[in-house]
Amino acid sequence: MSTDRLSATFAALADPTRRAILARLARGEASVSELAEPFDMSLPAVSKHLKVLENAGLITRGREAQWRPCKLEAAPLRDIAGWVETYRRFWEASFDRLDEYLKEVQKGEGNGPSS
Repeated sequence: MSTDRLSATFAALADPTRRAILARLARGEASVSELAEPFDMSLPAVSKHLKVLENAGLITRGREAQWRPCKLEAAPLRDIAGWVETYRRFWEASFDRLDEYLKEVQKGEGNGPSS
């Protein structure tokens, strides 16, 4: 995944309204009106959020007669998960090393002189 695409995805996910829209789309396609229902904002404001999500590749908008359904696209989310996984493995290995070190330190304290 290119850095620019990764940055666009993270930028799109930075807004709680856009994350809520994606959560709704995870349940299935929806129109702009349906997506706007839970928010106290205008349809044009919701459309701006959808444009950011669309530019990041997180959603697509179709056209079926008068209905323009929005649909979640999971590929960028998989890319984010893969990127985060690298760092998760790093931190797990770091914590495992720290755990081993602390066990050695505790063992050493148990062998010291008594007061």
